[in-house]
Amino acid sequence: MARAAVHRRRAERRNFRSFFLDAKLKANSTFQRLVAYFTNEDPTFATALIPALVVTAVLYVRSPLSNYIFDEQEALLANPYVNGKTLRWYQAFQRDFWGLPSDHSIGSYRPIPNVVWRALWPLGQSPWVLHWVNILVHAVVAALLASLTLAITKHRRQAWLTGAVYACFAILTEAVTGVVGLADVLAVLFVLLAMHALRKSVWLVMPAVFASVLLGLFSKESAIVAVGLVPLTALVTGRTLDSPKPRILTRAALSGIAAVLALVLYTEGRRRWFPFESGLDAELLKSARVPKVVRLFHSFLHWFHQPRLPADPMNNPLVLADFQHRVAGALRVYASGFVQLLFPNRLSGDYSFPAEPIPSRLIFGKSIFGALLMVVPIVIGMVMWLVSAVRDFRLRRLLPQSVTSMSGNLRLCALGCIWLPLAYFPLSNIPVILPTVRAERFWVLPALGCALVLGSALNRLVCVENIRLRKPMIILAAGWLAFQAMQARLHACDYADDLAFWQAAARAVPRSAKAHLNYAVMLGTRNRMTERLREGAIAQQLAPEWPMAHVYQGDTLCRLKRYDEAFPHYARGFKVGPNEPNLIALGLQCLWDGKQIKKHEDELLKLAAESSDRSWLNFLVVDIINDGEKYNGVQPKYRPRGYNEGPKK
Repeated sequence: MARAAVHRRRAERRNFRSFFLDAKLKANSTFQRLVAYFTNEDPTFATALIPALVVTAVLYVRSPLSNYIFDEQEALLANPYVNGKTLRWYQAFQRDFWGLPSDHSIGSYRPIPNVVWRALWPLGQSPWVLHWVNILVHAVVAALLASLTLAITKHRRQAWLTGAVYACFAILTEAVTGVVGLADVLAVLFVLLAMHALRKSVWLVMPAVFASVLLGLFSKESAIVAVGLVPLTALVTGRTLDSPKPRILTRAALSGIAAVLALVLYTEGRRRWFPFESGLDAELLKSARVPKVVRLFHSFLHWFHQPRLPADPMNNPLVLADFQHRVAGALRVYASGFVQLLFPNRLSGDYSFPAEPIPSRLIFGKSIFGALLMVVPIVIGMVMWLVSAVRDFRLRRLLPQSVTSMSGNLRLCALGCIWLPLAYFPLSNIPVILPTVRAERFWVLPALGCALVLGSALNRLVCVENIRLRKPMIILAAGWLAFQAMQARLHACDYADDLAFWQAAARAVPRSAKAHLNYAVMLGTRNRMTERLREGAIAQQLAPEWPMAHVYQGDTLCRLKRYDEAFPHYARGFKVGPNEPNLIALGLQCLWDGKQIKKHEDELLKLAAESSDRSWLNFLVVDIINDGEKYNGVQPKYRPRGYNEGPKK
């Protein structure tokens, strides 16, 4: 019996050893096939798409249990176009990004994302389902960028690395993982398609660029950069075409005309389908004291019908700054974002007041660095372009039959250097004050240029001639890509639900009052009121003049039936925000439900009297005192929409 047991154990060890060896052989074989795929296959679009989709899905997919987070509630759940049944399909062009008509809009006009969401809404009405569109589009963009790099440089490894860099950029997580980021990734997709169109037959350049730019503009306004950057791409990279007659100037002119026509059609169409009040000062266009360049720019904005964008100091403190301090603050944000693009140590869904305040002085480290980042890359790019042109001119003299450029990599790096600051500039808060001071999604278009340069840099690292340095350089390149991928995956985990999202934002940017207040609200929806009070108090300390922070803190205490403690917070919030109807209605309704209106009637009337006779505070206070019994508090039409509710009837 003992001998049989010994033989059985030996057989089990041999079987285990055999199984382990088989598994190791299969793993080695799979790894070798994978390596062979990337070393032997050119990254054409079809070849690169599947790897790009796998990488993008692994890095950016969010939890299937995720709910609607922040802007997704307004853009999807409360969007009457996306989930309503009374609006027709074509009315996407008559509604804003949130499904609102022009007379109730803040100017965000992006019809194509709304059409996509409406088409997919019957599949389950889940943000998890809808965000897969972003993942697919991001993978397509990475594959297109890799194939474009291959077409220009004719270098397989560099093309693969360029696509990988863009796919793994952690700063793009907000646009890819958040459903609302569909507008951004679609804009990038159509801009990149316009760049690919430059490499087709000269007869296809104009219609293809026109269609791509037009679709990009209808996806998001930031695609306007294509009007200048697509013709620039034709000029810089046209010599790399495999054609006897590249016709560089012809392609640049045709693409420029097509892009301008697309801009004209977009602007005129929006004027007719979505009319709204322009936010520009008409007197500025006539003033002789204003520099001519500024007047020309504002004349363009007047024709473009630039909407009146929200001016909320909480979301963008730079709205209160003079031009010089606004520029300094914008350059600081640009420098911080660029560092974040390369080394994403900290990523957040919010960077609002007072995390990015108005700078106290004009010249400081980050403003200088930001200014250099605006100018130096363009200078370097122009020098690279000039050097490549000289090299190719000499090549054509020696080899008249040569039709392609021998400086494809140099031209691509030149394009990337010029692209980065020019693509970011319209979103920098310098030419136009935006509703948001800083957002990671702003980097979706500029990151294209950075990926072109970094793809070339990584390729140089991994194929360094010094054999001793090659392995450390490969480890360095792989480590940087792995770090980007890890940070993207970790940031995507922040989208597990709304509580996790705002907790991560409050921890990543502890000086954002908005992040702390939203985290407090999410805690309140889980009935964690003690923690909500603590986070709400932090928001009050960070933003003492923000009415929402005070009213929400009062609302927390009111729901805990601590009415005497709640009223001073309400009073402070009403006083600093007498024209915030949703906040006032929220506070008054809770006081009504707690039977506190009569008790504080004199104080409420005093607050109302101190505000304007036409203020919302005056109207709602008088209304609830006189007609509260009739409506059981605030009139239903003035009550704010509840959390996670659809559009109000």
